[in-house]
Amino acid sequence: MPGNLSPHTISRLWLPRPALASCVRAVMARDTRGARLDDAQRFDHMPTSPLCGLFWQLEGSTELLPRGSPASTAVPREPMPGRVVFGGPVTVPMLYWHPGPTHGLMLALTADAVHRLTGLEVAEWVDRRADAHACLPADWRPLLDAVLHAPDDEARVACIEDFLEPRWQAVRPALPLHAHRYLDWAQSLATHAALSGPGKSLRQMERRVKRWAGLPMRALLGMGRAERAFFEGMANAAQRGAPNWAELADATGYADQSHLCREVRRVTGFSPEELYRRIQEDESFWSYRLWQ
Repeated sequence: MPGNLSPHTISRLWLPRPALASCVRAVMARDTRGARLDDAQRFDHMPTSPLCGLFWQLEGSTELLPRGSPASTAVPREPMPGRVVFGGPVTVPMLYWHPGPTHGLMLALTADAVHRLTGLEVAEWVDRRADAHACLPADWRPLLDAVLHAPDDEARVACIEDFLEPRWQAVRPALPLHAHRYLDWAQSLATHAALSGPGKSLRQMERRVKRWAGLPMRALLGMGRAERAFFEGMANAAQRGAPNWAELADATGYADQSHLCREVRRVTGFSPEELYRRIQEDESFWSYRLWQ
C-alpha cells in the first residue's frame, strides 16, 4: 500500500436498488476495528455536498473539528450529538476524527426526497446535524434502532431499503428525477420545479428548488460541476498517470484552470494537485477513493 494507506481498514459502498435510485444516492460503511492506525490516519475528510445524511455510530465514536481547522489532534473537537445523527446539506468541507477503532454506516439521501419523506424543511438543516431520534418523525424510529441492532452491514442496507421503498413509492414525484450524479439530479430538480405549481417564472422555480433541496440552484450546479470534474479527473489519471488540469477545466465547463482550482479548493479544502495526491496516499481520504 502506498503512503499512509492501511490494508486493514474496510470501506464499502452500496448503490440503491432501482426503485430508490431517485431517493438514495448510496450507503457507505467504514470499519477500522481490525486496523492499527496512528492519529493522522484516524481523520475523515469530507467535501461539501447537497445531500442529506443519516449516520449510525455502530461502534466507537466520532468527533467533529471546527470549520477550516487543520487535521491536528491539538484542535478542540465536539462529539457527535447521538449514536444516530441526521444532517442536512453541507456548504464547507468537513473534518472528523475517531479517537479509537470505529464502525459506522452512512445513508446519503437526496434533499428533495428527505423533504417528501419527512416533511422537514431542508433549508433549515443546511450545515446542521442533530440526534435523529429527536428530529425525524416518530415512524422513522424503528428504522433507526433496527439498523443499530442488525447483525451485519448487508442486513443493515437491506433494512434501510425495505423501509424506504414503500414510503418513497407513495410520495415520489410523477416526473422521475435522475440522481446518479449531482448535476443530473440538479437539472432534473429544476425541470420538476418548472413544471410544478401555478407559478412558472424563473424566480418561482428557484424558490421551489431551494425549498426542496435546501440550497440555491447555483450552488447545486456548482457542486455538480465539481463532482463531474472529480470523476473525469480520476478517469483521466487512470489512463495517463495524472490529470491534466487545464484540459479538465475546459472539458467540465470552467472558465480556465484557475477557476477549476478555486472551485476544487472551495468544495474540498485542497488544491486539485494536493487533493489528487492525498487521495492516492492518505488514509483519511478513504471516502474519495470509495466514490472513485
